Amino acid sequence: MERSNGVVHDKPDEENQRRSADFRAGSLHPRSPRSGPAEPSRPQPSRFSSSDLSCDGGSSFSCVKMQALEFLWGREKELSKAQQRAKRKMARRWYKRRGVIFVSGLMGCFLLVNWWMLLSLQDHKVSIKGGVSGNSSSAVSFHVKGGVKNIRKRVKPWTGVYGRLLALAAHALAEGHNKPEPKDLWQEPFVPASAWKPCSDQRNWKPSDGNNGYIKVTANGGMNQQRVAVCNAVVIARLLNATLVVPQFLYSSVWKDVSQFSDIYQEEHFINYLTPDIRIVKELPEELRSLDLEAIGSLITDTDIRKESKPSFYVKNILPLLIQNRVVHFLGFGNRLAFDPIPFQLQRLRCRCNFHALQFIPKIQETGALLLQRVRQHPQPGLLDHYLVGPYAESMLKEKERHSGKASKYLALHLRFEIDMVAHSLCEFGGGEEERQELEAFREVHFPALTLLKKNSKLPSPAALREEGLCPLTPEESVLMLAALGFKRKTYVYVAGANIYGGRSRLVALNSLYPNLVTKETLLSASELEPFKNFSSQLAALDFIVCTTADAFAMTDSGSQLSSLVSGYRIYYGGGKMPTIRPNKRRLANIFTKNNTIEWRVFEQRVRKAVRQTKHVQKRPVARSIYRFPRCKECMCITQ
Repeated sequence: MERSNGVVHDKPDEENQRRSADFRAGSLHPRSPRSGPAEPSRPQPSRFSSSDLSCDGGSSFSCVKMQALEFLWGREKELSKAQQRAKRKMARRWYKRRGVIFVSGLMGCFLLVNWWMLLSLQDHKVSIKGGVSGNSSSAVSFHVKGGVKNIRKRVKPWTGVYGRLLALAAHALAEGHNKPEPKDLWQEPFVPASAWKPCSDQRNWKPSDGNNGYIKVTANGGMNQQRVAVCNAVVIARLLNATLVVPQFLYSSVWKDVSQFSDIYQEEHFINYLTPDIRIVKELPEELRSLDLEAIGSLITDTDIRKESKPSFYVKNILPLLIQNRVVHFLGFGNRLAFDPIPFQLQRLRCRCNFHALQFIPKIQETGALLLQRVRQHPQPGLLDHYLVGPYAESMLKEKERHSGKASKYLALHLRFEIDMVAHSLCEFGGGEEERQELEAFREVHFPALTLLKKNSKLPSPAALREEGLCPLTPEESVLMLAALGFKRKTYVYVAGANIYGGRSRLVALNSLYPNLVTKETLLSASELEPFKNFSSQLAALDFIVCTTADAFAMTDSGSQLSSLVSGYRIYYGGGKMPTIRPNKRRLANIFTKNNTIEWRVFEQRVRKAVRQTKHVQKRPVARSIYRFPRCKECMCITQ
């Protein structure tokens, strides 16, 4: 057996090779496996042959006559064979022409029927009913008028790499509007998942006095990277018996957001909740503020610390510096603490910080609750609302009492296809030379180290990267995955993410196949969005809330911090009722390569199999993120 791209291929055995060789050699009849090599047939000597019947150059009439007859008979046989060959040649030509005409006719009929079905499929008349207002009780609802037969305007046929598959997906969605959805579409294996309960809030140690000095952290990245850095800093402060200064956030030329800790998280709750674990202050003592930390060697950057360093590194290298200078400043601090090995209680503290200590400020909670009301269409509290929107979950309960109706399920899709992800992946996405130049220019400004590496090293080609599943899913690939999994056309889809690379044109396929598509920009009015304008981290917090509470959540890139944190939150608080779709991009890449030939039924089966395997409930693998895989004894407890 050979394995390629996750697909098992059988090696051809020797007999199959021999048969292939026979076919290439022109043999018309397969040999029996037990027969020897084929030989050309030879006329066997007749048992009636006799020397008496031969003419050894005799001159008798009989001999001459016999020779003449043999000549004429042989001549006739040669002519007969030539005529037969000519007839066979003409017959082959006739059958070939007939076959070409037959196949061409079939293809023409198929294209004609396919064209007619696409016209009646893609042109649904969609209207938005109710609109959006500033009233928190207003709801956005979508209605498809006229079903699949109502055509308002002509839409161009699907084009691009996945044009054929998108047409098949559109046809399948129209045909399947009365079919039941797959049973496990909105579920995860409940029984084994429900046995895990949150318990990282349990403590088994005394508070740290923080006498060894002060730790200051300025975290880089977006909201989700900063969240991870904050929790890692909490653990380092406990490890080194240091006092933590409320973290600050570094301004990024990519995110362009000046938000600080108190603009996103409740600072007082953070300090008070972690008081039994570490000492936290809002700023350095006055005598330490004037120190030139870089001059005294207390400024520690990411180049000074290896990625995912062990606790022993900090005890050996950072603790002496901390005791000597009374303060150290971690600048960046992205993923600089390992997940294993680490003491049990420190790992639990990590979870406690992420799942309990970090709560969004009231402004974000209130707007998040408003988004949840509108995306659900009816005020209906969800399982995780209390943990994310706090007291505003109770206001949703009051709204429920005043309104009747069942809340609709919705799917949240994190479309991680912003330019930073696209450029950093080194993949290509169908934009040709213009796209390559644009992404290269972006890398030179924002990822100079990657640009230098690309110039000085031979990196894998974009095709090889895609084959290995290292490219983010495009919007077209994402919608094909959702359609193959069985989500109906009427499904409400909340799309998280901002500034999708390629603009609105990249969302045409997604919006066409799933017209009930919404974003925070369509659910909120301009006045409601105004307080968050130019604050990408606060907008990301709104996406975090809506994605985490969704009835189903689909990620398109497993390396995304938002997707990792959202899936971990759903595991920790979801009780086995919050399914997350984690596509295996390597397997999907192999499936997508068959886009020109694969049948939709086969495509469905293969995609569902690839995704179903990622739904298995399992404990956190060694050295994997505690934020993404909290099912472990440090964070969660198993109940029988």
